[in-house]
Amino acid sequence: MSSGIGFNESPNHFMVLDAISRGMKKIDSIAKVTKLSKDEVELIINDLKNQKLITMVAKRGFFGNKKIEVYITDTGFRILESKKQELSHKSQRLQQLYETGNRGQMQSMMDDNRSWMPMMLFSGIMSMVMFGSMMAFMGMAMNPAESAQTEGQVDESGGSGAEDSGAASDTGASDTGDTGGFSDMDAGGGMDAGGFDSF
Repeated sequence: MSSGIGFNESPNHFMVLDAISRGMKKIDSIAKVTKLSKDEVELIINDLKNQKLITMVAKRGFFGNKKIEVYITDTGFRILESKKQELSHKSQRLQQLYETGNRGQMQSMMDDNRSWMPMMLFSGIMSMVMFGSMMAFMGMAMNPAESAQTEGQVDESGGSGAEDSGAASDTGASDTGDTGGFSDMDAGGGMDAGGFDSF
């Protein structure tokens, strides 16, 4: 998926760029948060480096081994922010169509922008609750990339782990709210209270 597709048409490139802009410096951690394969992340990072959207810095580890860290450039940041603004407008338009019940236009717009949904979920441009509601309204199922991102919004903040994120996505995640990374607090608070009740 590397150079064959223009960068501006590749949601995965923007997801990797967004992860880097949030402070992810290593390929393994980028692959983990984006839910992309390590091989794909490596290809994308090479593309981003060739386009001067990121820089790669070699650092020495504890035992003298080299480790590569990646950082977003000013140009990369500007392009990412521009794309996020564009996607934010699309998300708002989808929400308007959903609220007015215009299923036909909504279906058309969703079909046109379906490949961008994982990026919108990953970046928090669209909440997983709103996305789940839209999909249910249209009677559509999530594809694997979308499912991975809806679960990722819950466990990305380092909170209560895979069991909670699975449970949240199975129930439609109605109790997680629109807070993105902070949605994990309610689940963690419930676990803490349960632990102390037994004393």
